Parts: sequence; C-alpha cells; structure tokens
Amino acid sequence: MPYYGYYGYGYGFDPLYLLLILVTTVLGLAAQGYINSTYKVWSRVESDGSRGADVARRMLDENGCQRVGIRAVAGHLTDHYDPRDNNLYLSNDNLNGGSVASVAVACHEAGHAAQREKGYFMIKVRTALVPVVNISQSLWTLVFMLGIVMNMSGLTTLAIALFAFCVIFQLVTLPVEIDASRRAVAYIERSGMGSVNVRGARKVLTAAALTYVAAALTSILQLVYLLFSTRRNDD
Repeated sequence: MPYYGYYGYGYGFDPLYLLLILVTTVLGLAAQGYINSTYKVWSRVESDGSRGADVARRMLDENGCQRVGIRAVAGHLTDHYDPRDNNLYLSNDNLNGGSVASVAVACHEAGHAAQREKGYFMIKVRTALVPVVNISQSLWTLVFMLGIVMNMSGLTTLAIALFAFCVIFQLVTLPVEIDASRRAVAYIERSGMGSVNVRGARKVLTAAALTYVAAALTSILQLVYLLFSTRRNDD
C-alpha cells in the first residue's frame, strides 16, 4: 500500500497511516496465529480412521463430483480447489493424514467443488469477478502512484476504483468460504463420524474463516484510508 502521507501529502509521517499499518498487522497476525494453533491442536486428534483424501473422495462422490480429482500440493495449509482443471489440491498432511483437522480441511475443499456442481450463486459471482480482480490487483498501485507523481486526481480516483474491486472480491469470498465449511461440517456429521470429528471440524474451519474475515477487514480499512486521504487532500 502506498505511503500516502509522503507522496504529496505533507512530506512526513502520517499518524493515521501508521495506525492503519498497526491495526492491520495485528489483525493478520492474530488470525494467522489462531488458525495455526487450532489446526495444530486438532491435527493431534485422530479421526474415525480415514485419511483426509478418503473422506473428501466420499463427499465428492455424494455430491455428484465423481470427475473431480484429488492431487497433492507442496506446502502447509496450501489446500485449494482449482475449477480450471477440476482438481482438489491437498497438502500432504491433509491428503494422507487421518486427523480431525485433516478431514475438516479436505472436506472444506470438497465443499468448493460441490458448490460448483450444485450451481451455488455466490461461487458464480466470485468466478465472474476473477478476471477483473486479476487486472485490478496488478494495476491499482501503479495507477495510484502515477496519479500522485503526475498530480492527476483522475488517475488516483481510477486507482481507488480498481482497489474497490479487490475489496468487493474479498467480501464475495466470505460467504463462499463459509458455505464450503458449512457443507463440510454437515457431511462429516451426516457420514456418521463421531461428535469429536464434528466439533473439531467446526473449530478448525471457524478459525480458517477468520483469516478471510481479517483479510476483508484489512482491505476495507485500506479503502477507507485511501478515500479519506484523497478527500483530505482535495480539501
């Protein structure tokens, strides 16, 4: 995020900007710390004997997603569903692990595939926004800095509009992630797995959802700061 206080806005430290950095950093660290600690706790609790990949496979089949593949991906908590090749990508801990956390994460990603199969409205909206957001993320900072350097308010306004699309995308992502978690917990409960699995899945996936909430709040605060700073400069 550009340092608005420096680029033509007083040539000094902007206390509001520093406060924004502090708040958003704390939000991000707190959310990341919570998901890591929650995942760690429930990764030590064995599920009802099935690997994450096996439970995800059964959930996919139940939801008519027989053609969705399951693949390994490197890293920790790098799990995701890629609609472009119709595959779930699970990190090794969740692909081969048999913990409550592994099952929860694997089923959450299967939930995204189920959303696509069932025609969930918000996943359609999110998919439609992806091309616009990819462009917005790449250009908004450059356009904003050019606007400041060239003293062209039209460019800074355009940059803020581009960034607003990124914020909208994150807001749309929230219900998509929450719904995928809801589908995952519902399947785990419906499949007959024990109450420990259900309780653990809720805790792990709630912690994961908070990372998306924190990211959305951070973006909203950044957008508010940009709008406020622009208006302050115009005044």
